[in-house]
Amino acid sequence: MNDLATLQSPGASPPGPLGDQLQRLGPWFHNLHLPGGVQTAPDHPLGDFPKFKWKEIAPHLPNDLHGWRVLDIGCNAGFYSFELARRGANVVGIDEDLHYLRQARWVRRRFGLGECVRFRQMSVYELSGWQESFDMVLFLGVFYHLRYPLLALDRIAARTRRMLVFQSLRLPGEAVATDVKGKAYLEIDDLAKPDWPRMAFVEHDFAGDASNWWIPNRAAMEALLRSAGFNIVASPAKGTYVCEPKR
Repeated sequence: MNDLATLQSPGASPPGPLGDQLQRLGPWFHNLHLPGGVQTAPDHPLGDFPKFKWKEIAPHLPNDLHGWRVLDIGCNAGFYSFELARRGANVVGIDEDLHYLRQARWVRRRFGLGECVRFRQMSVYELSGWQESFDMVLFLGVFYHLRYPLLALDRIAARTRRMLVFQSLRLPGEAVATDVKGKAYLEIDDLAKPDWPRMAFVEHDFAGDASNWWIPNRAAMEALLRSAGFNIVASPAKGTYVCEPKR
């Protein structure tokens, strides 16, 4: 489990069996609004997370997803998976952490969503063994936790038919270099400029979390997406992109 406990909640504790279950399943990183009004993490340090992120992304996605197959990578407790299922999608959520998958399966039963949302314990690297593809892939808050992030993007690109929704922690700054082609050896100093695509490597930990490995700047995020075979069609928020495969 992610050891960044400061960004999690121990779980809501309404009286009775429901509160006991929420506490046993905690800590929670996703605050989910359950039937009846109870929330899984009402005291989340980020606020109503990830609902406020969903509000940024949702207008850029189709309202009717009937017939769409969706893959939610790093699904955690399933917030985004459930939102897309409500729009009609058939969703597969994957996560390496069994703790979060237990939460997701428990919440799925509370929502009564049945088999339209399925969860599997696996890593993004294991996509290389899959033959199936997906109309939409969500890759939110995972990139910077990966030791081999471009390998993951390549494997995601091979499985994406229509749309990728990508989000990552990123370095400060908005500058993006426009002259990045055909650099000569004597122009190597250009690669050290703030607008050049770059990623900071985290050898030990960042924000108390040893699973943080690479933090890109804006230029690198956009270049990496293009390099993996995507066109950027929208940027709903800082570090968030809606992409489509290059044709």
